[in-house]
Amino acid sequence: MVIEQFRNRDARAVGERFRHKGRMMPEDLKYVSSWVDAQAMRCFQLMEAPSAEAMQPWVKAWEDLVDFEIVPLETSQEFWERLAREHS
Repeated sequence: MVIEQFRNRDARAVGERFRHKGRMMPEDLKYVSSWVDAQAMRCFQLMEAPSAEAMQPWVKAWEDLVDFEIVPLETSQEFWERLAREHS
């Protein structure tokens, strides 16, 4: 999960760049879905990547307009299976 905080609360600058340049993602990064909060201050994006490091070229392309928080996630099923393996 990627939480983007629009710098200076300027969602328009982000939208303008997106319209002109697209997402600017490396090949191994996959966009799944996104949501913007009602105040247009943050965007929550679900992405798939082999690692958080693989996201860095994408982050660098946007970091002048957005502050990023990258939260690694796993599905509930993956979590419970991993927990069972660790405790067996």
